[in-house]
Amino acid sequence: MSIPVPSYRPRRLRKNATIRGLVRETYLSVDDLIYPLFIIEGTGIREEVSSMPGVFRISPDYLAAEIAELKELGINAVILFGIPAKKDSVGSEGYNDNGIVQQAIREIKKIDPDFYVITDVCLCEYTDHGHCGIVLPDGTVDNDSTLELLAKEAVSHAKAGADMVAPSDMMDGRVAAIRHALDEANFSTTPIMAYSAKYSSAYYGPFRDAADSAPSFGDRKTYQMDFANSEEALREVATDIEEGADIVMVKPGLAYLDVVRRVKDNFSYPICVYNVSGEYSMVKAAAQNGWVDEQRLVLETMTAFKRAGADMIITYHAKEVAKWI
Repeated sequence: MSIPVPSYRPRRLRKNATIRGLVRETYLSVDDLIYPLFIIEGTGIREEVSSMPGVFRISPDYLAAEIAELKELGINAVILFGIPAKKDSVGSEGYNDNGIVQQAIREIKKIDPDFYVITDVCLCEYTDHGHCGIVLPDGTVDNDSTLELLAKEAVSHAKAGADMVAPSDMMDGRVAAIRHALDEANFSTTPIMAYSAKYSSAYYGPFRDAADSAPSFGDRKTYQMDFANSEEALREVATDIEEGADIVMVKPGLAYLDVVRRVKDNFSYPICVYNVSGEYSMVKAAAQNGWVDEQRLVLETMTAFKRAGADMIITYHAKEVAKWI
């Protein structure tokens, strides 16, 4: 009895590494990577984040060595998060022209004017209550009064030399407020990367250790997205684009690849994925226990982000990825 041979034989194109490379559809490049940096006030500080092995909080005097290492690896962009020495109810250190992020921007630009600096624009790292905006007496976050402070923070970052600002607060209307403020301050060429589809997620835990930004009461479910929703993500992205966002973001990444794909299919805009702290720490913990092959797992994950439609990736694995690819 003869067996019909299928006309399509995909295994022919998997025979060896050369042919697999020739037909590969998705490529990962060092140009896709953005490395997050946690900058803490003081000098001589380089402390590892206990829940994020290999990630450090550094004072500005360590930036020269950090930028030199990143450049050697071919990584040319960072996103900055600040840990101030003092916090208050309105996050005033976030928009202090001599705040910790502003100091870091100026230091990096002194080291290399062409190194690309993105700044996180939010108040949670600077408020004593840990929420992303002004808190009213009843414990709710006041969306509209927060917008003015976010706009001040973005302009302060731009004045210090930031190449791009990235509002992560999820207040309604913040992209429009920031775009207007930047334009009024003669920073019309400063782009905005909006955390457009930012979910209220358990994956953020280690980041809150790193940035000292855990809320002191309640949670952020009233302003970050419900993880059950994806239609809402499209509405959020559409709104941010209409308000002037130049790049949109999906955060977290790995559990939200369906959202990345839906955004890519519906909008012709650059998409950033944030490979968040919980995703990073789970891989590190499994690798340290010998349960997974870290290099293979990380590269597979990064490629999945690109395959889903991401144009760029913020990841704590960036240095390792740059060495592996």
